[in-house]
Amino acid sequence: MPFKQLLIEGLAMGACYGLFGLAVVIIYKTSEVVNFAAGTMAMFSTYVAFHVITLYGFPFWLAFLVSLFFAAVLGVFVEFFFIKPAKNPTLLGLIVITIGAQLLLGGLAGWKWTADQQAFSIPFSYKVIYEPIPGFHISQWAIAVFVIAFIIVTFLFLFFKFTKLGRAMRATQQNKHAAKIMGIKTDRVFAFSWAFSSVIGVTAAMLISARTILDPDFMMEPFLRAFAAAVLGGLMSIPGVLIGGGIMGLLENFFGYAFPSWKPITAFVVIVLVLCVRPSGLFAKHYVKKV
Repeated sequence: MPFKQLLIEGLAMGACYGLFGLAVVIIYKTSEVVNFAAGTMAMFSTYVAFHVITLYGFPFWLAFLVSLFFAAVLGVFVEFFFIKPAKNPTLLGLIVITIGAQLLLGGLAGWKWTADQQAFSIPFSYKVIYEPIPGFHISQWAIAVFVIAFIIVTFLFLFFKFTKLGRAMRATQQNKHAAKIMGIKTDRVFAFSWAFSSVIGVTAAMLISARTILDPDFMMEPFLRAFAAAVLGGLMSIPGVLIGGGIMGLLENFFGYAFPSWKPITAFVVIVLVLCVRPSGLFAKHYVKKV
């Protein structure tokens, strides 16, 4: 595979990891919860789109809108019934709660749709290749990923900067107790953050599904790589997560091309190295506690 194709495909896959990393970071910045159920929630919402297409004959874009709505409701559901009832939970307790939600949703997906692998196609194929410049090849899927990622990132920038709800989310991220004193309904902000995160997650999952087979475990590896991207860029830095996703995609693509058998462990190596060298990530502020 030529260098240019490895570069473009790596950046496109990295954009997917970056988007999925955003789903993790938005929740973490708002409520300090590392949502280990994010991958399974995105998988479940993707199956909803698959279900309405195969069973009811919905066109893809209508099924996509249905899955976005379902993802938003699912995010609010998980936050309200799993996270909110916890009284003064520890970090470990919150992690265990999200893992419990992951196991529950994974079991429901296996029961409803079985563990059989299904082909799920989206309108953007990675097999359709364009050559806009002689010697420069880019797939239809990669173009769609770059365009969708740009739209989402631009929307997030405008949303957080110019909308009342976006400013409320930023205030809650900085200090939730002060935000509550100022009259911000932090419970609603938390619920919206989970819904927002879930919608971004299923969008990334739909794009990733074009490169794999749909089954209840298809988002496990992408989630680990997206989490590695979030750790690499910094769990408190949205731009850092996007850059971390790009780095992860390039590392995975080039390292996987040179050493195919070692490709699955790339994400774990990145997580371990970053946590050892710079736990806060490359682009987040690093605080040193003085005693």
